[in-house]
Amino acid sequence: MTNWIGDTFTSDAGWSHLEALVDLGSRMAGSDGEREGLELTRDALADAGARNARIEAFEIQGWERGDSAIRLGDETLAEGMNACIALPRSPSGEATGEFVDLGYGVPEDFEADLDGAVVMASSDTPDSVDRFVHRNEKYCRAVEAGAAAFVFANHVEGTLPPTGSVGTADAPVGDIPAVGVSKETGSRLARRYEGDELTVAVDCETPDATSGNAVAELGPDTDEYLVVSSHVDAHDLAEGAMDNGAGTATIVEVARALAAREDELDRRVRFVAFGAEEVGLVGSSLYAEGVDPDRLAAVVNVDSNVFGRTLRLDHHGFDPLAAAGERVSDRFDHPVSLGADLVPHSDHWPFVERGIPGYMVSGETEGRGRGWGHTGADTLDKLESRNLREQAILLTELVVELADESVTTERRDRDEIAAALEREGKATGMKVTGDWPFQR
Repeated sequence: MTNWIGDTFTSDAGWSHLEALVDLGSRMAGSDGEREGLELTRDALADAGARNARIEAFEIQGWERGDSAIRLGDETLAEGMNACIALPRSPSGEATGEFVDLGYGVPEDFEADLDGAVVMASSDTPDSVDRFVHRNEKYCRAVEAGAAAFVFANHVEGTLPPTGSVGTADAPVGDIPAVGVSKETGSRLARRYEGDELTVAVDCETPDATSGNAVAELGPDTDEYLVVSSHVDAHDLAEGAMDNGAGTATIVEVARALAAREDELDRRVRFVAFGAEEVGLVGSSLYAEGVDPDRLAAVVNVDSNVFGRTLRLDHHGFDPLAAAGERVSDRFDHPVSLGADLVPHSDHWPFVERGIPGYMVSGETEGRGRGWGHTGADTLDKLESRNLREQAILLTELVVELADESVTTERRDRDEIAAALEREGKATGMKVTGDWPFQR
């Protein structure tokens, strides 16, 4: 029966949920908006036919934005949402030091004498480096080098300061003030103020806060199950349409389609819309700590998928997951991009690092970096409902494939995961940021 395909392609459940999420305003982790987003998602999963819909709450380190600026003496050089914004979990305070533009901010750039400096690094990574150097790695290297403050400059044009959290799981509020500036502001600072004494000022609050995970289930009540996930929270300066309203809307649409195919499922499917992803994978990490790895067959995590039309499945070297993706692509005669490298970001990772099979599901885009993501331009107008519906169809079929009891995926040994991260050049950055969980 293929009626479910037509029903999904003409459904507005996912797109309507996406519109509802972006219209909430801020969905920053721990905020009222995030809580409303979790409640909307819980209710949408229930309306789709999933059972036992609920929110599992947990406490987090909150962070609330105030003003931020870069100054030269009494002169303000950058201020306001189109020029300079605080990076979440920056501490509140001011720091003054010699301004040093590090360009890309690759690891060797931080070997200079940066003690007491205000350092700036780009959000981009050059093609000559064989891995993407994450924002938080650049921040942590600046802290290690003794910098007084950190400036993160966007490489995307359009007066779009980038956001993104700093700090570590053990110390969620960072050590030095940190701001994001637009490409235009960064270029002006580098051209005119190299070597001058600049001040970075951040005003913010760090209250205790509550986040949560929205959970619901479909299929038989089996011991073994799949997790289909997304994250509800988004950075507070934009709608969070692509990252990750799109992923959450997609799993709602998948739940609706699976409810019509429930008798085809040999394994239970648990939907989990995580909270507090953008501040360190908090919701998924807490959830992963409580799972029995032998009962969790696979994780299908959807994050930032609708902006790119072609569905990308990073399968982390789990061959049966790659094969399932190929079967779905062949069955629908529809392109699906497959990747075997490890992706140590987003909510699949707390599971994959434990050797549990998992996908990072996204939309394929060109180049490195986030594009409009993590800026004020992450808005609904960048997305198309057609893409959401097509991807929901493919992912529904993928979940049905994985729910078949004949499909088994061996766990990967944690030492093997660690060795792969080292081969791929990702271990170095994870050790710098405190995200290395392995004993080697």
